[in-house]
Amino acid sequence: MVSPDRLAAILEHFRVRTRLFNTGPLCGVTTFPAHPGRGFLHVLRRGEMDIVHCDAGGMPQRLRVDQPSVILYPQSLEHTFHNGPSPDDSDFACATLDIDGGPTHPLLDALPSAIVIPLDDADELEPTLDLLFAEIDNVRCGNRAIADRLFEVVLIRFFRWLLDHPDDIALTTGLICGLADERLARALTAIHESAAEPWTLNAMAERAGMSRSAFAAHFKQTVGQTPASYLTDWRITLAQTHLLAGASITRTATDVGYSTTPAFTRAFSTRMGCPPRAWLKNADANDLEEPLPSTST
Repeated sequence: MVSPDRLAAILEHFRVRTRLFNTGPLCGVTTFPAHPGRGFLHVLRRGEMDIVHCDAGGMPQRLRVDQPSVILYPQSLEHTFHNGPSPDDSDFACATLDIDGGPTHPLLDALPSAIVIPLDDADELEPTLDLLFAEIDNVRCGNRAIADRLFEVVLIRFFRWLLDHPDDIALTTGLICGLADERLARALTAIHESAAEPWTLNAMAERAGMSRSAFAAHFKQTVGQTPASYLTDWRITLAQTHLLAGASITRTATDVGYSTTPAFTRAFSTRMGCPPRAWLKNADANDLEEPLPSTST
């Protein structure tokens, strides 16, 4: 049996947008503020530093980075770089990260708050990073647009690396772990490709080539939630993309697999804390604010 493309359906439905905003050294203390639905992708090309952010309980956490590395903050989380005072102490390429679906996107939600991977441990990123650095280092027409798109490729290759190395970042549950499992990947990919199908537990288990009970138990243990709960989360995440693109609530409900608009509205409200119309209003307000990194010596 041919293995499914575990990322294609996710990336087809959710547009990745990366935007280069810093190249070169960062001196002293640089704070990257949180912004709803926004992450950061940093590449430390040269130097070493300490990174500080708060964990889910609000306690400060400090990470030491002492070699060239890719640093991913997949979720909205304020973090601070502590670099030496001289421009010769570091060299960076930094981009903001936006993925349709924002903080509820299951690919991002399954990841730790911060991931640091030394470049020596991720050889498959090297060709794309070489192209990225070539654009950054040689200012020519269109290089900013090219750099933005190359950062998107870096991110996708980074996701692909994570699928093959979940143990390297100590992942025990979540979508990455599910997609790394050959049997669950078949069911998850089918759900991602056809969310509006009338999925039952039996149908999902059949895609995985497992019995109903074995599939349910293995899915819960690996992904961290029941198949039905994951399906609902995926549908609601898809719905956000449709709504932001201007689709009506009624059309969105049908497109993501709900037989009635009230059923969709109840599911959306349960997951998001407010009905679709109120959520859209809040999303539009958040788009008006875009805090920028601040540096102090």
